[in-house]
Amino acid sequence: MYDPTVARLTYRALLGRRRALILGALPLLLIVIALAVRALAGADDQTAADVLGGLALATMVPIIGVIAGTGAIGPEIDDGSVVYLLSKPIKRPTIIYTKLIVAVAVTMVFSAVPTLIAGFIINGNGQQVAVAYTVAALVASIAYAALFLLLGTVSRHAVVFGLVYALIWEALFGSLVPGARTLSVQQWSLAVAEKVAGGELVTSDVGLTTATVALAAVTVLATWYAGQKLRTLTLAGEE
Repeated sequence: MYDPTVARLTYRALLGRRRALILGALPLLLIVIALAVRALAGADDQTAADVLGGLALATMVPIIGVIAGTGAIGPEIDDGSVVYLLSKPIKRPTIIYTKLIVAVAVTMVFSAVPTLIAGFIINGNGQQVAVAYTVAALVASIAYAALFLLLGTVSRHAVVFGLVYALIWEALFGSLVPGARTLSVQQWSLAVAEKVAGGELVTSDVGLTTATVALAAVTVLATWYAGQKLRTLTLAGEE
């Protein structure tokens, strides 16, 4: 279910010079802010939770997920080069699974790693805040990559729709509107982080069992449906 050639091409597309600069901008900004916060406020657990929750998990992780998830397949569909890929003797689910693995890996590296670094800068992982949010970023990376890979498969405006989802639903409604929180990848991942931290600094409106089931269901269903849509593209191309 993994094709090295597809993976290599996907990595090359995602980590090209321009896209790599975009992917690296938010993590760099997070670390700069962490350095400034530590210099101005000193080590503080609550401040660390606020920065990692409000900037890293609520904003940076979904945006990077948008870039990696949609970029793994969207440009190929837009410029028609996906037809060349589909003409090869590679199973369509293998293409999707391979691209998902690449998108997840890129999202994790550009979101979880800087989250951990920023957490250690701000409070040295006091009360396990840095590790808890890093685990949340890792878990969220999987679901976001699957969701946005699906979006890149079904829409030519995937980046726009993905950013609307990331900035409005996750960052705004997912943080402020109680009812929307239960349908938020951010809150599901926070439930995992809450278990890791085991304190009052990291909390979620969703129970751990519900969050785990929701994360798994979203990932599996989004990946499956992306594979089905890719089959449709194949048939359309043959016709």
